[in-house]
Amino acid sequence: MRNRIIATGAATLAMAMGLSACSGDSDSGDSKTIKLVAADYGDKASNASKVYWADVKKEFEKENKGYKVDVQVINWNEIDKSVKNMIQAGNEPDLLQTGGYADKVADDLLYKADEVMSAKTRENLIPTFAKAGEVDGTQYGIPWVSSSRVMFYNKAVFKKAGIKNPPKTWDELAAAAKKIKDKKAAETPYALPLGPEETQGESMMWELGNGGGYTDADGKYTIDSAKNVETFDWLKTNLVKPGLTYSNPASTDRKTAFADFAAGKVGMLNGHPSLIQMAKEGKVDYGVAPIPGKTGPLASTLGVADWMMAFKDGGAEKEGVKKFLDFTYSKKMLAFDEMYNLMPVTQDSLKAMQSSGKHKDLEPFFEVLPKARFYPLGDTSWDLVSAEIKKTGGKAVVDDPKQVLGDLQKKAESAAAEAK
Repeated sequence: MRNRIIATGAATLAMAMGLSACSGDSDSGDSKTIKLVAADYGDKASNASKVYWADVKKEFEKENKGYKVDVQVINWNEIDKSVKNMIQAGNEPDLLQTGGYADKVADDLLYKADEVMSAKTRENLIPTFAKAGEVDGTQYGIPWVSSSRVMFYNKAVFKKAGIKNPPKTWDELAAAAKKIKDKKAAETPYALPLGPEETQGESMMWELGNGGGYTDADGKYTIDSAKNVETFDWLKTNLVKPGLTYSNPASTDRKTAFADFAAGKVGMLNGHPSLIQMAKEGKVDYGVAPIPGKTGPLASTLGVADWMMAFKDGGAEKEGVKKFLDFTYSKKMLAFDEMYNLMPVTQDSLKAMQSSGKHKDLEPFFEVLPKARFYPLGDTSWDLVSAEIKKTGGKAVVDDPKQVLGDLQKKAESAAAEAK
C-alpha cells in the first residue's frame, strides 16, 4: 500500500489499460455512469487488476439496474501523472483508487467519507486505517488495502553461502551479502529497489533503521536529517560500491526486485505479502525475518495503506457512488485481498482470512502491523513530496546523499508552505 502498499505494477502492462461499459464517461452527462480509475496490482496479465474490476463491474451492474461502471486501470508508474492530467483537464473520475488522498483534500476535490458510504460500511472498516484517512479530524481517504513489511531471504542461497541465520543489523546484512557474492550464490545478494515505482517505501524502511524518517514529532519534514544522510551514505559505501546490490538502484523498480527474487536471483530484500505468492510460484524456498536496523531489528516497520476516494465533480450522482462503494466494500473486498495476498482493511474480511486457515503465511505481517509507522498521509503536501522522492530519491546512493536529500528537503518545505 503509497503511500502505496503494497502492490506491484505489471511489467507487461506498461500502458494504461481500460475496460468500459459504454463510450460515455463523466463528460457525457450520464449521472448513472460511475467512472472509476484504479491502480494495477498485478505482475502478469492473468492477475492484472482489470480482471478483478471486470468482475465487480459485472456483478454491480447486475444488482443495480440502470447503473453503468466505466473502469480504467493504470499501472503504478503512470497513475499519479494520469490523474493529475485528468484533474487539470476538468475530467475527474467519480472514484479513484491509488496511493494518496491528502493533496486532493487540499484542493477541495473530495467528498467526505460519510457522504459516500453508509454508516454500516464505514463501521466495518478497521478503525486504525479509517483514522489514517483523516485530515484535521475528518475522513476523506477510504482505506483499500493494507500491508506491512518484513525481510525475505532465499534459504537455498543462504545455505550455499554458509549463512546460518538472517541478519539483524546492517553490518550483519552487509557481511551476509558479501558471503553470497563470494560464493556466487545469487546474482544479486541484496535487492535495493530505489527506482521511481516506490523509492519512498524502501527509503523509509532504511531510515527507520537508523532512527530517522520523513518527519519529526511535530510533523515537520526532516528528509535531510543527519541520520538520514548517514543512512544513505552507509548504503552507498557498504552495498552499492562493493557491488552487493544492483549497479544503479535509482533506476531499479520494486517489481524488478520482486521478479528477481521469485526467479531465485536475489539473496534477500524487503518485501510485502504479495511477494509470498510470487516466491511460491517461482518455487523459491523463502524465509522471513524482521528488517535489520543499524543496531538491531526494526522496532517499527513500514506500514502502508492504499486508498479509495470520491470526487465531488466526477459527474455521477452521489447516490450511485454510495451504492457502488457499499457494494464493493461489503461483497468484493475479500476477493481482492486474497487475489494479491494483501491484508484487509475491513473487519469481516480480516476475520474471514484469520479463520480460514489459508493465510498462515500472513501471520508475520499481522504481528508487525500494530507497531508500523506510516507515511505522513494526512499532510496535504505529502503526495507532492512523495512524487519528488520517487523522481530523485534513489540518487542518494549513487551521488552525494547530503546534496540529494538537501534538494528534496527544500522542495518538501516549499510544498508544505504552499499547502498551508
